[in-house]
Amino acid sequence: MKFVYKILLGAIIIMAVAFGLSGYLFVNSVFQTSLEREVFQALDDCSILRFAFETAALNVPSKYNVLQDIAVEQIGARLESSRESGRYLRLSDEERRTLYASSGFPEDTALLQQITQDTRSWQVVSQGDFYYVHTGIVVSALDRKLYLETLEDVTEVFEERTMGFSVYRRVTVAMLVCCTAVMFLICTWLTKPIRILTHATRRMAEGDYGYRAQQVSRDELGQLTTDFNTMANALEGTIGELQEEVRAREDFIAAFAHELKTPLTAIIGYADLLRSRKLDEEKHFLCANYIYTEGKRLENMSFRLLDIIVTKRDSIERQPVEAKSLFEYLKNMFSGNTEQKLRIAFGSGNVYAESNLLKSVLLNLVDNACKASREGGLVEVLGKRAGDAYAFCVRDYGVGIPEEEVKKVTEAFYMVDKSRSRSRNGAGLGLALCVEILRLHDSELVIESTVGEGTCISFVIPDRAEAEAGEAQWERHDGGDG
Repeated sequence: MKFVYKILLGAIIIMAVAFGLSGYLFVNSVFQTSLEREVFQALDDCSILRFAFETAALNVPSKYNVLQDIAVEQIGARLESSRESGRYLRLSDEERRTLYASSGFPEDTALLQQITQDTRSWQVVSQGDFYYVHTGIVVSALDRKLYLETLEDVTEVFEERTMGFSVYRRVTVAMLVCCTAVMFLICTWLTKPIRILTHATRRMAEGDYGYRAQQVSRDELGQLTTDFNTMANALEGTIGELQEEVRAREDFIAAFAHELKTPLTAIIGYADLLRSRKLDEEKHFLCANYIYTEGKRLENMSFRLLDIIVTKRDSIERQPVEAKSLFEYLKNMFSGNTEQKLRIAFGSGNVYAESNLLKSVLLNLVDNACKASREGGLVEVLGKRAGDAYAFCVRDYGVGIPEEEVKKVTEAFYMVDKSRSRSRNGAGLGLALCVEILRLHDSELVIESTVGEGTCISFVIPDRAEAEAGEAQWERHDGGDG
């Protein structure tokens, strides 16, 4: 059963019980009031008849000291002849034997046995479809104690109660029909946010993650709609990230297979040439050199892949490293570079990092800057204290990176200019390795580039200990042209 029908059914049951109970109490209250009024009227009439009987008894001839039974019957007959329609009477002697009774008076003597001197007894009795108030009282006349009983017809009161219940049932049914229609509209309006959320959930289950539920109220259900949309946004973002990760993995596998295929094809081809033919010394050296060069590229690529895997799984222990030792290491590593001019400038202080990993980052960045620079171009490596951290910057004035590719250059095997990178033994793994190493150092690469003007890649290594005080003072070291 739908939720709206459950609410509607529950409301109808509650209203039916409420209307039925309230109608019963109302009609019964009116009935009790009317019945009490008739009872009081019957008791008063009984008292009036007693007075009339006693007065009539005083007018009986005094030749008898005691009121005779025949006189009682005569007085009873006169009282009955003057009675109102629907009223009956009965007179009994001291032994509660009937002396006179109206035609149709019931023979039941239960109330007669309860009559006492100082009380007025009464009860409601029924005969067929008629209801009466049966009253009883003691009458004293000429030294006799008699019992006077009356029957007052109160059938109309009971008929009014029956009619009241009938009318109230019809009114209740009409009200329930009207209230059901109104409650159905109200329940439909109240459950509209639930139906909207159900539809949105179904759409999302079918794969439409961009669908959002419309907020139609500001109450708790409206807040639930807002929370659902927030959850949907988070879910869509997570799914997008997962899809992007899957795409990146697929691209990685495709690029890795391609990178393996190219050098292996060259190695196999030149090895087959050496094996199958007798070559002169120059061609023999050329083939061996190709095999060696492509083998070194495969070795370099495998080492960098291994480094990326290691950095994704392991944690590091950071130690204070003197900045000067890092830059001196760079200067020595690129001292044989005759194609670009390397300029190094740094501020004194300690860098809190894992020395070998940080050196790998700087080597990769400088190597990429050299590959991106024109022959004779300038490559700058800068470092300085920056509050509670040490900042590095590697800048070149080469070809630059297009804006739409800046976010992709840190992906494994991604190369902006594949022909230029492969000609210099590049595999597109350097920046991906840098990203993973800097992640372990709570840092990240910041890449600023303009096509045709060059690229600036910077990062900041935060301290794990109290930063050294003082302003960064730059020391300048020119690597010269070699």
